[in-house]
Amino acid sequence: MHCQTGSRGTYVPTSRTIAGDPLERIERLASENAVVIFSVSSCCMCHAIKRLFCGMGVNPTVYELDEDPRGKDMEKALMRLLGNSPAVPVVFIGGKLVGAMDRVMASHINGTLVPLLKQAGALWL
Repeated sequence: MHCQTGSRGTYVPTSRTIAGDPLERIERLASENAVVIFSVSSCCMCHAIKRLFCGMGVNPTVYELDEDPRGKDMEKALMRLLGNSPAVPVVFIGGKLVGAMDRVMASHINGTLVPLLKQAGALWL
């Protein structure tokens, strides 16, 4: 699904997954696309972050952890990666961890998000 009216990005079923350590799996999935969001389908903050990127003209790849049999393990790995932040949403741009909602919004407000997106090839304007 692409970011057009009423949609939220490209959704990739994580069940086509990579075996092994959840953190290695996260890093591998995050490096496969310019913008990757790890999400839970019922999370309002996840919805907001997806809408932010779509509204900017970015087509994020979204992994819905609640739809993956190993999603809970991935959530735990994301929590370890982020420290005290909630496990979702978590955004990677250009294969690099940007962070949770607070870090993404801070980057957007201070003007550093657009250059990151351009550098990753997710935004051309």
